[in-house]
Amino acid sequence: MGDPCGIGPELVVKLMGEESVREMADIVIVADRRVYDNGVKAAGAKVLCQDVKETSIETLQASHLQLLDTPRFEVDDYTIGVVSEAAGRYQLACLARALDLCHQGITDGICFAPLNKEAMHLAGLKHEDESGFFREHLGHEGEFGLLNTLGNLWTSRATSHVSHRQVSELLTKESVVQAIRLLDSTLRTSGNTNPRIAAAGLNPHAGDGGMFGDEEIEVIAPAVAQAQQEGINVKGPFPPDTIFLMGRDGKYDAIVTMYHDQGQIAMKLMGFDHGVTVHAGLPYPVTTSAHGSAFNIAGQGIANVNALKAAFLLSCSMTGL
Repeated sequence: MGDPCGIGPELVVKLMGEESVREMADIVIVADRRVYDNGVKAAGAKVLCQDVKETSIETLQASHLQLLDTPRFEVDDYTIGVVSEAAGRYQLACLARALDLCHQGITDGICFAPLNKEAMHLAGLKHEDESGFFREHLGHEGEFGLLNTLGNLWTSRATSHVSHRQVSELLTKESVVQAIRLLDSTLRTSGNTNPRIAAAGLNPHAGDGGMFGDEEIEVIAPAVAQAQQEGINVKGPFPPDTIFLMGRDGKYDAIVTMYHDQGQIAMKLMGFDHGVTVHAGLPYPVTTSAHGSAFNIAGQGIANVNALKAAFLLSCSMTGL
């Protein structure tokens, strides 16, 4: 249910309130009962689910919707809309429990509500975001990256949650090739047999032939050439201020961006209430809404559920349901 102090609990309750969603899969909600009940209160809706301390394939198939009341949120009282170290520990514990359910073969995929990175870092998260926690918990050493999707348009990032001054030094031919490969393989898994991929430049006008930087010449173009040699349908680099127009108009299925906001600003402007983040490359589908925990409106019952619903449906699709 994401950060218990954010909009996650009410979003999950709203999502589970839709009969069509409940019919998509056998669902286990990993949440302390108090956190779930606060979501019920904020959402103004009640969804009946079976409370369990442990779950299995058989019991989940029998009940279809379970509340796994473990791990517990360790505080007696907490304030909605306030960053909390205890909430950070709870988020990490819930994510670990969900990953373990997949590893045990009880569940096939994960969809989680918005987290709060500040709270998780207060709780001891040593990675830049939850993706590093996923890789460490699973011992995953293969290719991995964050993808975003809005309808039929996907994006990946050659760099992610880092400061802007670090982007150029972290941008390498291999990081761009990996972002291209990850998009290609994930879209193929999702049913697109020949994804059309565009690579954005880093600098204004894609560098204008080296006038505004040489990353396009020295890094991005060689990466595109290598990916093409591997049989991937990718072109670029394109000027970053116009490539999303071509993506919006359906000329490309996916865009490789060079840093976080290069893609996120465009995608959120085009569809903030429908954007999805995919933690691609893991052994199991892991999705979430592209927006954050919205402490400013948490507990008011006004949060829009559409992005989390899109994330849930995509997770179901990626598991083959």
